[in-house]
Amino acid sequence: MQLPPVTVERWVNSPPLTLDDLHGRVVLIDIWEYTCINWIRTAPYVKAWHRDYADLGLTVVGVHAPEFRFGRQPENIDPAIRDHGLTYPVALDNDFTLWRALGNDAWPAKYLFDAAGRLVERWIGEGDYDRVESEIRRLLEIRAPRTELPPVSPEVTAFTTAGQPSYLGITPETYLGAERAEPGTFSLAGDWHDSGEYVELGSGTGQLTLPFNAGEVNLVIDPGPAGRAAIQVLLDGQPIGGERGADVGPDAAAQIDRARMIRVVAGASRDDHELTLVAGQSGLRAYVFTFGP
Repeated sequence: MQLPPVTVERWVNSPPLTLDDLHGRVVLIDIWEYTCINWIRTAPYVKAWHRDYADLGLTVVGVHAPEFRFGRQPENIDPAIRDHGLTYPVALDNDFTLWRALGNDAWPAKYLFDAAGRLVERWIGEGDYDRVESEIRRLLEIRAPRTELPPVSPEVTAFTTAGQPSYLGITPETYLGAERAEPGTFSLAGDWHDSGEYVELGSGTGQLTLPFNAGEVNLVIDPGPAGRAAIQVLLDGQPIGGERGADVGPDAAAQIDRARMIRVVAGASRDDHELTLVAGQSGLRAYVFTFGP
């Protein structure tokens, strides 16, 4: 496969890059989605490769393809690019044009092209960072044989030492909207309405209860038209304490100011638990839970 034109709606951090602009460069296409925990875990490595190899002939292009409708809106994606510290070119593929041209089918995905624009390798999901960096280095040396490469990035060195964590036995990704929800994976109490992609709270107080077995729980959530919302987090019937995720305060509440992924639970024991979220903001929308070891 040859590198297809990157024809997208909008670029961030760069003017539009043409095939002529990319010719002679090693190109890493990173298909991402800003609320996807699997991509969030890969982001430090992609940023490291841009940092260490951009001046040596590598161009990283982050291609954002939105999983949910809110991911098409500049007021959501632009802060996410800043929050994640992305300084390489980002192409907003809202119509999935490049996604389809690559034959892609998952987030995250990485496509590595040599200096002649030929596809060398594709990686889906997390891991394999040592292999990706090894291939980047090999292609840069082919491109310019006398290039003096830096040491392998500290991020990949640390990954190689620690290894990929095991996700065996953890609760699988749990969608809440009827389009992809699995019956019996969660329960709702209160005035909730299903809109296919998400469940939305109507009036009054609502509860969302999720049984799980994982060390980490994340939630993609949108405060809705009000622009702000708060949720109370209970673990096994009590306000969450030491297992609270980074987006939950000491008061066991998470403050939501835009559509994004929030970290709800971190460091829970690998036992069966029950997570309960209590909300009172009309219009709040909950999309999907994701998990980690």
